Amino acid sequence: MDSGGGGSAGDSATSPIVLSLTVKFSGRSIPVSLSSDSTVKDLKSHLQPLTNVLPRGQKLIFKGKVLMDNSSLKLLDIPNGSKLMLMASQGLHQGDGPITKDKEAPTASSLTRRQSQGDRRTVGNKTEATVDKTQSQRWKLTGVIALSESQLKVVPAEVWACGSSVRLLDLGKNYIHEIPAKIGGLTSLQKLLLNANGIMDEHFSWEGVTSLKSLRVLSLNQNHLTAMPSSIGSLTSLRELHVANNKLTSLPVEIGELSQLQILEANNNRISTVPSFVGRCSSLIEIDLSSNLLVDLPETFGDLQNLQALHLRNNGLKSLPSTLFKLCSKLSTLDLHGTEITMDLLRQYHLSGSLKDGKSLMNAVVPNFRSSWIFVLGVLRDLTKVQIKIKNIADKVV
Repeated sequence: MDSGGGGSAGDSATSPIVLSLTVKFSGRSIPVSLSSDSTVKDLKSHLQPLTNVLPRGQKLIFKGKVLMDNSSLKLLDIPNGSKLMLMASQGLHQGDGPITKDKEAPTASSLTRRQSQGDRRTVGNKTEATVDKTQSQRWKLTGVIALSESQLKVVPAEVWACGSSVRLLDLGKNYIHEIPAKIGGLTSLQKLLLNANGIMDEHFSWEGVTSLKSLRVLSLNQNHLTAMPSSIGSLTSLRELHVANNKLTSLPVEIGELSQLQILEANNNRISTVPSFVGRCSSLIEIDLSSNLLVDLPETFGDLQNLQALHLRNNGLKSLPSTLFKLCSKLSTLDLHGTEITMDLLRQYHLSGSLKDGKSLMNAVVPNFRSSWIFVLGVLRDLTKVQIKIKNIADKVV
């Protein structure tokens, strides 16, 4: 095969070079550097975290030709500095969807805009953060403070004055971007709802929140949190933890200390790994890790023997812990749509004996290579056969 370019043919055969390429995708120009010995499949794997598009949902085009996965960049004669085009199949993505030029991630500026909108609605209204005496007395009597959608920018002082009498505090869907340490003074608090406030790490007192030893429900959905501290493990009474639609990149190891936790909702974040200590959360019934950046799960998921529902859609998962099928006998719902896991892989688990007798996995939703189909796998109790029901999503659309 002739060299087709400058330099020594012998050198190019023995010494792969590093190619600097530009991938055009949805208005973005993505710089990529990798060896000329890399395959198209390697390039797709490299692009996955940069675009949120799963490799099997990517179509790479160079000079009008679609590139095949097993072809090497060297054999395709793609020179240094080349530009490639990426097209994405609908539905085959991880996280909260493909990262495009026009897709704005939650930022401080977007929070500022949101707060300014609130300012316009409440300008001149000096009663927004104050409470009449009758209402304050009612809070103390009932233990319930419900202030969701009240256009608040700060927590009213009367809330802190209620002290240990408060059992439920709902401040959701406001413009409150600071939760101070004094929240720790609500010592009897059992349910804390702070959804959709645009709260950021630097303005949130985890120290105060994690001192609430009676807390059973903590809901922080739709904020801008990037991390949870190790002190989360001190909330040993917690039954429900809701942290969906934030910017979390991981879960703390200490989450394993939450032995009474029943519901973990952490979908639509940027979580790439789950700590093995999650297996210690023996009371977990439902886990939602959909729309993250997961590629695998720890084998300790098999220790979650009370687990009934596991939602994993829109992740880069390529395999599942074998213990999940061997030991989680109560698991009835497994959502794998939009992952790399296919029916063939689940059949392998079945044939290898990972799906044991007496197992009933009635609602496993997994993708076929055609994203317009959903496969529903029902494993019969005697496991003498696998019944596959294929339903076209279009038939469900009225």
